[in-house]
Amino acid sequence: MTDLRLILLYQLALEPFRRKVIHILRLYRSLIMISLSVFISGCAAKNLYLNGIVPEDPVVNAIPTFEALRNMPPATVMPVVAVYRFDDKTGQRKQVEAAALFSMAVTQGAETMLIDALKSAGGGKWFRVVERVGIDNLTRERQIVRSTRQSYNAETSDLAPLLFAGMILEGGIIGYDTNIETGGVGARYLGLGASARYRKDIVTVSLRAVSTMTGEILLNVQTSKTILSASNGFDVFKFVDLDTRLIEVENGMTENESVTRSVKSSIEAAVVALIKQGDTRKYWEINYPDRLKKDITNE
Repeated sequence: MTDLRLILLYQLALEPFRRKVIHILRLYRSLIMISLSVFISGCAAKNLYLNGIVPEDPVVNAIPTFEALRNMPPATVMPVVAVYRFDDKTGQRKQVEAAALFSMAVTQGAETMLIDALKSAGGGKWFRVVERVGIDNLTRERQIVRSTRQSYNAETSDLAPLLFAGMILEGGIIGYDTNIETGGVGARYLGLGASARYRKDIVTVSLRAVSTMTGEILLNVQTSKTILSASNGFDVFKFVDLDTRLIEVENGMTENESVTRSVKSSIEAAVVALIKQGDTRKYWEINYPDRLKKDITNE
């Protein structure tokens, strides 16, 4: 009987110590869970940095369509073309959840992209592009030059005549369709979850060549490009310490393909298609290398 009392007294004496040990172990477990979550978040942030998602230095866009455009064989005779406008005809506004912003969904400077594509075709050996977007500024500057020469009694106040274009390139961004395709996948088990989602949009560009002499539409092409958006995430939602403490961690990344670069790529593809269509219809001739000429003849 005395031994039983001693054992009970011994257990009672050790009970506070045992509770403290259990509390410390639970605390360590919570700390390990938090540290693991922070470590995972840190790894994800490091991966974002390694993947180039952080701010980068300015670069020259060299997308696949640009390379195909630049590597086009030169023209036998470079045609003179003019670009006045290349507008956004979609009327689409940027969307934020269920609201529409005042900003437009696609670029409003597509004519500069078209001029750049024309000047880059065949390494700059395809089109002679005359200035028409800023024709008012050009005319004023020529007037200033002429009046200045007259004021200083220059031998001649005449300027060389402006180069006229045989073709006017017209068109615009005619379509921007959002949420053409959406989807995703996710799973959760014991408070640990992961998910991935994607969305597909499409931008469409139209480009046509109009004869300056007759007004006839000689060439017309349309190109489209998909715009992909993808996101993935990881989260922890778990109760610990006898369900009295909550651990909640979220981490993820969303990557959206640039709409501006997609429009630029569509315009470059349209210029390539216009060059090939004009060669097929004998409005100009692509100066293929001899080895390519043989392949085309055999086809």
